Order: sequence, then structure tokens, then C-alpha cells
Amino acid sequence: MRLAVLGCAVVLLVATYLLTDVPGSLAFAVKIRGMTVLAMLVVSIAVGTSTVVFHTITANRILTPSIMGFDAFYGLTATAMVFFLGSAAFLNADAVTLWIGQVVVMVAFSVLLFTWLFGGKRRSLHLMLLVGIVLGTLLRALAEWMQRMLDPLDFQVVTDAMFASLSRPDETLLMLTGALVVAGVVALIPLLRILDVLTLGESMAVGLGIDHRRVVMGLFAIVSVMVAASTSMVGPILFFGLIVANLAYSYVGSFRHRFTLPAAVGLGMVCLVGGQLVLERIFGFGGALAMIIEFAGGLFFLYLVLRKGAR
Repeated sequence: MRLAVLGCAVVLLVATYLLTDVPGSLAFAVKIRGMTVLAMLVVSIAVGTSTVVFHTITANRILTPSIMGFDAFYGLTATAMVFFLGSAAFLNADAVTLWIGQVVVMVAFSVLLFTWLFGGKRRSLHLMLLVGIVLGTLLRALAEWMQRMLDPLDFQVVTDAMFASLSRPDETLLMLTGALVVAGVVALIPLLRILDVLTLGESMAVGLGIDHRRVVMGLFAIVSVMVAASTSMVGPILFFGLIVANLAYSYVGSFRHRFTLPAAVGLGMVCLVGGQLVLERIFGFGGALAMIIEFAGGLFFLYLVLRKGAR
């Protein structure tokens, strides 16, 4: 019932965004706005789904997949390209080639990290997360070091690339990202009951016959592909997944992933489409949605940390 109500809210918001306040041709407005809505849907599925699965794997609800350094790798590749080739080469680069390169680099980095620290005899999930945090910090420091030596124009280009943008996505990138996200969702559907078992803990899952290491490695790979594809298309969004995943847990009141996963996607659409509606139709600007989400997500993260610390 709650998912049905959430679905109706999403449909109502999307219809309002597409069909109201149209200054010219309705068909043209629906086409342009429809691309933005599709981008929001792809990001909601990728970020919401991957964050809920990441929480299940790590047994921690204040972490997000970005802790593994995806945003740092994205920032480093953009900065390195401007640093070595110049802002003109970065701006004129083929978007599809750049997207493919970033996805391949980020997925290869995460798979190597998982295989190295979780595939051998010394496997340790906490060690892997700690190494991911350290490597992410190292990559950000390297990117900042290169940014300090850029001229103001090149620095502005890099700064713009660091902010996520959901408006008017490239159609080819949207199609490629959507295909990878759909493939990730299809791979997760047979694992829904196994994900429910994983919430009971590693020892309980092993006792119930789950090959914990193989399953977790596969889930990490799926999460990596979805997050890398989404980040390469719209840019880094650090706290969006944290917001929608924790709202989904509270909204459905269940640990079962057949409820929490669609709830995270639906709440993601409510946040993105509703936020875009408020910014565009009430305040008259729509390019700051990602920054507002990051600001709200930062405050929400502090709230979760303080609430956990108080218990």
C-alpha cells in the first residue's frame, strides 16, 4: 500500500513537471523535460539501489558507495585531463569516449580493490573500507595539487565538472547509462532473498548456506558498475543515496529488499522531481538542485552520526 501511494506521488509530480507552465509548444517542452526526468529516474535507480545494497553488505547505514573513492576518481580524471591536455581538449572531447573511459577506470579500480582485500584468505570488509577511504583521500589530494597549478580559466572548467548536473543530459550517455543500470537491476532481482539473509550478519548467512564471499564480491561488482555509470553521466553526488536509503527504511518499516529498493527509487524521484519543481516554478532557477541535495545530505549525515553516537 505504501509503495502504491509513493508510486502515485511520483506519477503526479512527473506529470506536473512535464505538463504545467509551458510557455510554447507542449510537445517540445515534454521532449526536453522528459530527458531530464529520465536522467533523474536513472540516477534514482542507480544511487538508491546501490546505496541500499551497500548498506546491507557493510551492515552500516551511514556509509555510501562513494566512500570507496568513486567521486575522487571522477575528480582526478577530469582534473588530470585539463592539467595535461588543457580545458579546450576537455570541453571538446567526445562525451561517449570520456564516459566509457571513466566507467572503465572506476570499475577496474574498485574490482582490483575488492579482489585484493576481499578475495584472498585475509579478507576483511572493514580493511577494504578503510583502504577505500585512504585511497579516496589520496586521490582528492592529488587532484587538488594539480588544481592549484591551473590557470583561472582551466580551474573554472574543472570546478564546473565537479558539480552534478541533471538537466539536459546527453541522449547517448543517458541510453548507455540506462542500459548498465537496467542490467544491474536485472542481476539483483534473483538475489533479493539472499540480500534479506545478508542483513542477519555474515555468520548467520554462512550458517544458512550462503557463499558469503562470492555473493558479496558479486554485489560489490554490481554496485560499482551502477555508481560508476551514474557518476560518469551526471557527476558526483555524495549524499543523495544516504538520504533516500534512510528515508526508505523509515517509510516502508521493513528490512525486506523487495520493499526497500523500490521505496528508495521512488523517494529519490520525489526528491529530484519535487526539488526541481520547487526551484524552477517557485524560485525561478533550476541549476542548483545538486548543490542543495549535497547541503541537505551533509546535515542529514551529521544528524545520523550524532543520533548513533547518542545511543
